[in-house]
Amino acid sequence: MDRFTYLTGLVLPIDRANVDTDAIIPKQFLKSVKRSGFGPNLFDEWRYLDHGEPGQDCSGRPLNPDFVLNQPQYAGAQILLARRNFGCGSSREHAVWALVGYGIRAVIAPSFAEIFYNNCFKNGLLPVTLAEDVIERLFAQEAATTGYRLSVDLEAQQVRTPGGEVFDFDIDADRRHRLLNGLDDIALTLGHADAIRAYEARRVVEAPWLFPDRAGAGR
Repeated sequence: MDRFTYLTGLVLPIDRANVDTDAIIPKQFLKSVKRSGFGPNLFDEWRYLDHGEPGQDCSGRPLNPDFVLNQPQYAGAQILLARRNFGCGSSREHAVWALVGYGIRAVIAPSFAEIFYNNCFKNGLLPVTLAEDVIERLFAQEAATTGYRLSVDLEAQQVRTPGGEVFDFDIDADRRHRLLNGLDDIALTLGHADAIRAYEARRVVEAPWLFPDRAGAGR
């Protein structure tokens, strides 16, 4: 997965609390287990005026002009600003895949659903938790500023506004390391490849009956 170190990006405001994963990516799109291709269906039921189906070409679908994602000033946004309990509902990892597929690299909110929060770190998406009053201030600044951008510094664990305000955020050291180095679960496992090979070779010698296809390999 892609590394996350520092990002200055356009902010997309989703001014709703308790946004659940079915709103982020509706259930009909869960048939695929590939991580790619979900971006066009992010917030599908809010984004389009018709009902979307898997494999459907979204380019000709009627857009909801009132939904923030369809407003021209937010094209190319990389930072999503949200309210409390973002990502609640079912545990579908597809919700994170859809956000990443659209181009979102960080989500800033007062709180997140636990499973969604955990899934973010497995897919290169940074969830940033800031106090309710800070989030309120950021929403107000965004509403008053066309093209509002924030800077997110994972190394320093800070969010910076155009006006020079700095807000610190906490993050688990191991998760921070994973994002800074672009390490998903598979990459972390492969980092122990030598130890895994040594263990497998030792087990062939210690318990050869478990490996009949490798008879004599440890002799």
